[in-house]
Amino acid sequence: MDEKDIMLLKELLYHTNKDIVVKQLMNIDNPLFLHFFSANYNWNNGFEVPTVILHKEICDLGTGLLMFHYADGFRLLEGIDEDSSSTSEDWEVFLRKTYYKLLNLDFKSQDISFDPGLTQIQKYKLKKNNPNLPDVLISESPGEKIDMPKI
Repeated sequence: MDEKDIMLLKELLYHTNKDIVVKQLMNIDNPLFLHFFSANYNWNNGFEVPTVILHKEICDLGTGLLMFHYADGFRLLEGIDEDSSSTSEDWEVFLRKTYYKLLNLDFKSQDISFDPGLTQIQKYKLKKNNPNLPDVLISESPGEKIDMPKI
């Protein structure tokens, strides 16, 4: 990414008007930009913007996996909050959409690698509780490893 893209990324990450951010993201045609945006997004700002990214045709499998884990998908995999009223409906809807999109490999590209960073013990415990848990949710995705800039 060039300096112009970095400046746009910073501008969108710190913009307070979600409508403007969504409109700008709809015009982005660079999957790496979406990946960097997702990695630096403040997940306390809700799931409207990540949902836009998830539904973009250029969203990469690695970006989908990143968003799943950065949105705390591990809790969903553990099943901790199945009956809890402490989780937001938006969080659950976003994670379920991302979960099924990952399971179905419903991404046009798999060029950007993302490693959720789970330990072997964490993977073992998840698999023990759910032997049918697909590896795509807990293992590094295929693609090129990218150095993630912190913005």
